[in-house]
Amino acid sequence: MTGTVSALWRHPVKGFTPEAVTQAHLHEGGFFPYDRLFALEVGPSGFNPSAPKTVSKMKFAVLARFASVAKLHTRYDEDLAILSVTEGSGETAEFALATAHGQQALARHVEGVLDANEDYDRVVQPLNFLTASGVEATGEHFRFTDSGKGFVSFLNLNSLRDVSARMGGPALDPLRLRANIWVEDWSPFVDHGWVGRTLRIGDSGPELDVLKPIVRCVATHVNPTTAERDIDLCTALWDNYGHRDCGIYARIVKSGVVRPGDAVHLVA
Repeated sequence: MTGTVSALWRHPVKGFTPEAVTQAHLHEGGFFPYDRLFALEVGPSGFNPSAPKTVSKMKFAVLARFASVAKLHTRYDEDLAILSVTEGSGETAEFALATAHGQQALARHVEGVLDANEDYDRVVQPLNFLTASGVEATGEHFRFTDSGKGFVSFLNLNSLRDVSARMGGPALDPLRLRANIWVEDWSPFVDHGWVGRTLRIGDSGPELDVLKPIVRCVATHVNPTTAERDIDLCTALWDNYGHRDCGIYARIVKSGVVRPGDAVHLVA
C-alpha cells in the first residue's frame, strides 16, 4: 500500500511547539533532525547525562503533565541556537540555548507560566534544562523521546479521521499527536500491522523498519490552540478499537531525504 507524505514536523523542545519543515535528511541509525533535542526536567528525574536513557515523560514539563505548556509558542533557530518563545500576549522572548545563562533563563521563564496556570511550585520542583548529547552530529544516539524506539514517528491521517468520526465531534487536529511524518492515502490503522516490515520514501529515498505502534497518552487530550483538555482520545481509542495506539515508530536503516509529496512504499 502506497501513502503520500503530507507534512513533516520536528519538536526541538520536548513537549513544546511542533515546527513544520520543508525537508528532512534522515540518517541511518539516527533520529528525525532536531527533534526532541532539549527538555525541561521537573525536579530531579533520575536522568543521567553521562549515561542517557529514556525516562517517563511525566518527569518533564510536557503537555501530558501541564496543559499550559501549549500557551507557549516556540521556534528554534538551529543556526544561531536560539529559541524564541511567544505567549498569548504576543510578546516574544529569545533564549540562547548554547549558553548556561540562556538555558537557565528559559527554565525560569517557563516556571513562571506553570506557576500561574498549574498546580505547581517552582520552589519545590524547579525546572532544569537538559540537552541531548551529540546534537551537532548525525546519527545521534539519544533524544528525549517518549520511547527508546522513538527514532522517527509516522501518523496515518486516515486513522485519526476514523477515530474523530467515531467520537462524533469536530475533526481532531493532527498536531495533538506530535508525529514527525504525516501520511495520507493509507487505510485507517493498516500501518499497525507492519511491525517488522520496511518502508521506503520516494523512489530511492530513505528506508525505515517499522518497530511498533505508538501508545497514546493524555497529551493528546490537550487542544494545541486553546491549551485546554477538551477530549479523551485514549478512551475513544480503547472503546472503538480495543487499544490506545495511533501511529508507528520506525528506525532509519538507509539514509536519504524526505519531502512533503513523496510517496511512502511498503517494500518488504
